Amino acid sequence: MIDHAGRSGGAGSSMDAQSAMVLPDDPAALAAVIEQATVKLAAAGFAAATEGELLETAETVERVHRRFDGVDAALLVEVSDRGAYRRDGYLSLHQFLSSGLRLGDGEARRRRTSVAAIGQFTGMQGQTLPPVCPATAAAVADGAIGVGHVREIDAIMDKIPAAVGTETRERAEAHLAVVARELTPEGVRIAGHRLLAHLDPDGSVTDERDRQRRRKFTLMPQDRQLMSKVTASLTPALRARLEVMLESWAAPGMNDPDDPDSPRGAREAADPAVLAAAAERDDRTAGQRGHDALVALLDAERAMTAAGTSTSGGRLSSQLVITVTDKELREHAGVALTATGTRLPVAELVEVAAAATPHLAVFSHHTGQPLYLGRGRRLASKAQRLMLFARDRGCTAPGCTAPCARTEAHHFPDYADGGPTDIDHLGAACGRHNRSVGKTLGDWETMILIDGPHAGRVAWRPITGGRGRKAWRVNQIHHAELLPDQGPHAPPAPEDSRAEAHLTALTAA
Repeated sequence: MIDHAGRSGGAGSSMDAQSAMVLPDDPAALAAVIEQATVKLAAAGFAAATEGELLETAETVERVHRRFDGVDAALLVEVSDRGAYRRDGYLSLHQFLSSGLRLGDGEARRRRTSVAAIGQFTGMQGQTLPPVCPATAAAVADGAIGVGHVREIDAIMDKIPAAVGTETRERAEAHLAVVARELTPEGVRIAGHRLLAHLDPDGSVTDERDRQRRRKFTLMPQDRQLMSKVTASLTPALRARLEVMLESWAAPGMNDPDDPDSPRGAREAADPAVLAAAAERDDRTAGQRGHDALVALLDAERAMTAAGTSTSGGRLSSQLVITVTDKELREHAGVALTATGTRLPVAELVEVAAAATPHLAVFSHHTGQPLYLGRGRRLASKAQRLMLFARDRGCTAPGCTAPCARTEAHHFPDYADGGPTDIDHLGAACGRHNRSVGKTLGDWETMILIDGPHAGRVAWRPITGGRGRKAWRVNQIHHAELLPDQGPHAPPAPEDSRAEAHLTALTAA
């Protein structure tokens, strides 16, 4: 235990230390005490400790880490149930974790997975519900397991077929929680796979509900070479249809981009002699043929769109729209951006543009001003959407990654308040952020910055209560290559608010 002189005692004395200390009951005050203790522990150093004390301290700190996972779940449940994140202008618990606490999307999802498994949420009648994984939650509260174990248990529970009874599922969760107290998260995963094999050894329990629940098709982020992996879990029906398509469109000799005499489209429509000759010349792998077949299929859809026979409509998400600077276009170097958020090397852009005649917005490399906007001026609404993409590239709300194809034209001032539908009064905003703009606590307000390095960009800030007015923020995600050295500048404060602005500046200083 830690006495008043700061010396560490033997094992088993930590409870005596807790009983000797008078701790506050207020959660915020308790969190402040924990932070102070953590700072002191970090500054104390461990050079004078014995090897036994070092190991004991490491075990204690890890136990605290794991107990804190339970505290974190209880705290985030309360934040979620009460919608407290709206006070700072966030639309969801995920956005608060990802942007507000700067955890990022991946860690925010992992936190939410853990909270969903061990948190005690509030029911429709106001009652406190038990955790989805009660035995797992108890093990976390004991400091025996951490969030790594929780995520593995949750993943295994998600794979248990829906036809398995509730009692069996509860026993399975309790069993996993017991083995987790002795195993690493990887060990829990292995034990869980054996448990799944025991519950459904021949796959006969799995039904259509399980397959539909687990279906997905996700394009992963581009890597440094601008290549993208695909993560998919296909239903049997989709796999069957895809196999039929690949059997025809990805056959040897079909749709070979390096062979001008290769037949295009489906194998059934190709001349057998021409196809046989092309197959002899085809040295692509099966994976490359599948890739080229998908390109050919999309080319066919694009041809239908150009002919007016496609049902894709006039939205930007259904068309190829590209923005690029004049310097990049002139030098055939750099990276252009499409409305769906894909980065496209300019060398490939020229080839694509020649074949597809896409909407192409060209910007000055030096001033950022639009120099040319092609094919978008026939209809005003389309021209405005194209210009929003060229200027904003995606949702302008801070931290939002939604590409322009998934955004709406956001008015400021709001259209209901007399805001004009002019390009200098519009900004790209995804549906959720567009609906988050308002005049009450927890809403967002927007404007166009009039000076500073971000002049002409759309800026956002939340309407807060007693925590002080937030600074205007722009979304840097879609303009990472243009990051300036200083922050955005708001317009001069009106006469009646200059004193408040001066007070805010003094407080910040």
